Amino acid sequence: MTEMARLQARGVRLPRTERRAQLLAAAQRVFAANGYHAAAMDEIAEEAGVSKPVLYQHFPGKLDLYIALLESHVDELVRRVKDALDSTTDNKQRVPATVGAFFDFVDNDAGAFRMVFESDLRGEPAVQEAVDRATSASVDAITETITADAGLDEDKARLLAVGLVGLSQVSARFWLAHHKSMSKEEAVALTANLAWRGIGGGFPLQH
Repeated sequence: MTEMARLQARGVRLPRTERRAQLLAAAQRVFAANGYHAAAMDEIAEEAGVSKPVLYQHFPGKLDLYIALLESHVDELVRRVKDALDSTTDNKQRVPATVGAFFDFVDNDAGAFRMVFESDLRGEPAVQEAVDRATSASVDAITETITADAGLDEDKARLLAVGLVGLSQVSARFWLAHHKSMSKEEAVALTANLAWRGIGGGFPLQH
């Protein structure tokens, strides 16, 4: 039994941040199993082991819960990309690290990546905004690094960043969809090699 479960069993009231994390984790399991439209707040509350009033104290409705969960996944992806960019000052290593961030994200939790890249609620403005941020924030971070290190103007750096993000996203999703026909390491190396030959060969580090 987890510490959180022991606290619940003793009737201990969880801090708000821990309760919120618990509810989001339960919602992820229900949304992954049933999809958004078939998921019910009753089921999410039951999965979390709380009453519906407790769930509604944190999230007024199912869409609010979905968006909060989606935002947390977007934050996780952007954090992975920024950590990859900051992990080294060697651009030859930065490219595979950045590509690997996308592969790690889709491999870590298929439900999370599907919410970000394959959401069936894109008609909802708040959902579309969150989905767009997954790409735009990643592009912004990569653009800043390319501008600083390759001496390019922002427009050219942004175009390269968009290309790297698009290549990484599509390649990672293809790899996962095809049942991981090769190891993640090999897939990342192949994708990164393609990107590096273009970025590293055409735009060397400026000293």
